[in-house]
Amino acid sequence: MKFLRPFLLGALLAGAFYWYTTHHRGDAPVTWIARPTQVELSEAAGPEKLDSEEQNNIDVYHKAIPSVVNITSRTVAYDFFYGPVPEQGQGSGFIIDKQGHILTNYHVVGDTGQVEVTLHNKKTYKAVVIGRDRAHDLAVVQINAPEVVAAVLGDSKSLQVGQKVFAIGNPFGLAGTMTRGIISSLRPIRSPEGAYIDEAIQTDAAINPGNSGGPLLNSHGEVIGINSMIATGGSNQSAGIGFAIPINTAKAVLNDLITLGTVRRPSLGIVSLPIGPELAQEMGLPADYGILIVRTVPGGSADNAGLKGGNQRAYLGNTPIMIGGDLIVAIDGEPIGDQQDLANAMNKRRAGDTVTMTIYRGKRKMDVKVVLGEARERA
Repeated sequence: MKFLRPFLLGALLAGAFYWYTTHHRGDAPVTWIARPTQVELSEAAGPEKLDSEEQNNIDVYHKAIPSVVNITSRTVAYDFFYGPVPEQGQGSGFIIDKQGHILTNYHVVGDTGQVEVTLHNKKTYKAVVIGRDRAHDLAVVQINAPEVVAAVLGDSKSLQVGQKVFAIGNPFGLAGTMTRGIISSLRPIRSPEGAYIDEAIQTDAAINPGNSGGPLLNSHGEVIGINSMIATGGSNQSAGIGFAIPINTAKAVLNDLITLGTVRRPSLGIVSLPIGPELAQEMGLPADYGILIVRTVPGGSADNAGLKGGNQRAYLGNTPIMIGGDLIVAIDGEPIGDQQDLANAMNKRRAGDTVTMTIYRGKRKMDVKVVLGEARERA
């Protein structure tokens, strides 16, 4: 009996615990839940009204999207064992006329001959590459398609930092994607392929692989640039720094690309020397900047215009040069301070263009009309 009491007490406690836990679970029916016969929601009175900025975004998209295309290029590479390996690339472009000419980047089509273009209406056409300009990273392809819609080309001459811009293209193959940003800067850059872009349009509008060749638009839906490259820091996606070729650069070469398949590079036909303050002081020149003509190429555009090369022998370090020639300080009013300025001026012009060159001949400042020749070789 002495040992039975603790046992009975333990059994009683265990039974009480079991009863309490099985009959007090805390899951009693909730009495406040109701199941009405019909659910009533608060809904807007009518269609959502768009503010002026949203409406402008939509207007730009609808104006530009019919002319934006997806470009697929196919080429054949070779592996380590010289076996053919098909490769495919994607980019964007935009239609520039009713004849089906499409402007894009050179690096989108490369040197391949197999190109397909898909329009906004999802129809796909075989395309022919009819013009390439590797120096400016531009190319023109053409399709035979009915009733194509051409983009409206704007003017990139007076762009301003802070101006609103839109990019439309096919990033990562996502056709018809539009992003928005501003012009972050206008600066010269050189692409990884070596193409020099004068006054490239830098933007924070998201540009990703597949956007190349597509249009950069202003708030009126006019093309002001060709999206070409991004600075990624190694991530291979947008980091808020993209670049576009100014549309005026493209317009300057379009006629050559379409009619000739290449670009007639202009040439002055001179051998020259850049002048800085130190050289100008040593030579007694009337300006402390410019390009000194050392020699003119016989029969070249400078020679035909009467520009003069050097007539006095001198040494620059251990290098013999001829001094006393004309000093070029401006072309069509644009200051020419060094070889890069001269190259930039030539990039904006074509063979056959007439320019006004401001020069010093001795102490006399004068303007000379020069018809630019066609570059055959680099002088």
